[in-house]
Amino acid sequence: MANIEIDADSSAIWHLLLDAGKATEEQLADVYEEHERTGRTFTTVLYNYDIIKEEELLGLIADNLGTEVVDIKEGDVDHSLIEKVGASIARVYEIIPVRQEGETLFVAAKDPMNYRMIDELHYVIGQECRILVAKPADIDDALDHFYPERSDSVKDILAEMEGAEVTDEGFEDDEQALEAMASNAPIVRFVDVILYQAVKDQASDVHFEPFVDEFRIRYRIDGALYEMAPPPRHLAVPVISRIKVLSNLNIAERRVPQDGRIEMRIGGKPIDLRVSTLPTQYGESVVLRVLDRSVVDLNLDKLGMPEKVLQDVREVIHRPNGIFVVTGPTGCGKTTTLYSGLKEINTIGEKLLTAEDPVEYDLEGIMQVGVRESVGMTFASALRAFLRQDPDRIMVGEVRDLQTASMAIQAALTGHLVLSTLHTNDAPGAVTRLIDMGVEPFLISSTVAGILGQRLIRRICTNCKTEYEPKEEELEMLNLTAEDIGENKFFYGKGCELCNNTGYKGRIGIYEFLKMSLEVEDMINQRMPTSAIRTKAIEEGMVGMRENGIRIVLDGISTAEEVLKYT
Repeated sequence: MANIEIDADSSAIWHLLLDAGKATEEQLADVYEEHERTGRTFTTVLYNYDIIKEEELLGLIADNLGTEVVDIKEGDVDHSLIEKVGASIARVYEIIPVRQEGETLFVAAKDPMNYRMIDELHYVIGQECRILVAKPADIDDALDHFYPERSDSVKDILAEMEGAEVTDEGFEDDEQALEAMASNAPIVRFVDVILYQAVKDQASDVHFEPFVDEFRIRYRIDGALYEMAPPPRHLAVPVISRIKVLSNLNIAERRVPQDGRIEMRIGGKPIDLRVSTLPTQYGESVVLRVLDRSVVDLNLDKLGMPEKVLQDVREVIHRPNGIFVVTGPTGCGKTTTLYSGLKEINTIGEKLLTAEDPVEYDLEGIMQVGVRESVGMTFASALRAFLRQDPDRIMVGEVRDLQTASMAIQAALTGHLVLSTLHTNDAPGAVTRLIDMGVEPFLISSTVAGILGQRLIRRICTNCKTEYEPKEEELEMLNLTAEDIGENKFFYGKGCELCNNTGYKGRIGIYEFLKMSLEVEDMINQRMPTSAIRTKAIEEGMVGMRENGIRIVLDGISTAEEVLKYT
């Protein structure tokens, strides 16, 4: 165990099983390695390896804590106790109140060996609490049953805080005081409601931004940022400290950026939050990337590609070798496109490997590797190791430098299909970008099989979709005439409660696919400019992103404004 860095949750179970003589160090090391590799919980892997049964492990945990195992399914939970523990507290700590004895509340906890949680409950609930042990699946079901909807609102909690002593004065450098402040019940509930709202509104990111006299919280929904009612400025330090506690970051260190991760159950779903802190002039700015696997449908048919583009993409990803590049700016869905392609070609007869920074979604049957540059695990070194693992297809999260590009080309030349991403404005621009990195043109032309350029534009909300007559200037900008439009109608969203009065709900991709022909390859070898390659590709049948966007406008799916903004 000395050579393995184990997370706190697994460590407690590890020591418990060792002390009880239920497993050896070697067995537990194998279990932990499988847990790290697959993302399954440590206990799930224990059960799969038949090292211990669930009932027996729960009994061991209860004996260790000096408590008992309860069956929530059979037990009658008092509804007055359910009302006593708010939905936000129950969901954050994953607890169900079971009974009250005198001044002590007994709660069944999904993670009964989380000692920090046990300490915090006393302050958050406002009375003495004792932990009971129950099956995690039963607790999940009980949470969904007893706390189906979040009753707390940001407005209610802010009103509650006005009367509470929540301040950041004098605590900046006192770690214990910061931790106590972060465990304050209103702060806990406030942060939880913000996260719940983010998941409910399908936000991709949550921004916490302290300024000189205000504290902003903004959600990124469908690519646009929306601000919630700003909380008082003095809540910045307690709220940000709470997020740092949840993500196991050093709350006293506010001079350097930190990265962390929060795994929690929100709205009955497991949510993964990537945390990034940045020291600024007026405090730490924090951004949470929300990874909600339930809202991502990894299916090429569901991405909104035109039939011809979809056909070309399928043809490339089923090739035995070559490079398939997906290009576009940050947040345009490149990784989702690659994942969807990988899922389609993932068969029992193929070995698939991915190098990602970080691994965003678990794909069953695919070996996924997280890049960690701090220990020398770069995209290039991962690729080098991959070639000794006998793969058929490889995904590299991003080609960032000449070394990674060279390894990808070597992999393609030795009979592997490589899928990757690049940051460029369009598909032909990817060629120029690779040449700028230092890749020889003849290597690009001989290995790159196809380049997909993409953007995400917002869909019109179907609830408030309204027809309108486009102005001449709008048609001119789209390079359309009245004859081009024909019987098609233009629409926009008026704004309603369903779309937060934005007029948009959800997003759809717009695409262009550059297919490598002999003429295009010849132009690459001659180092022709991007504009010349684009012109030749269009002559050969490539439909640009703007034209595909216009198709979406004429189909009534999005607005001219969105297409003009992103193409």
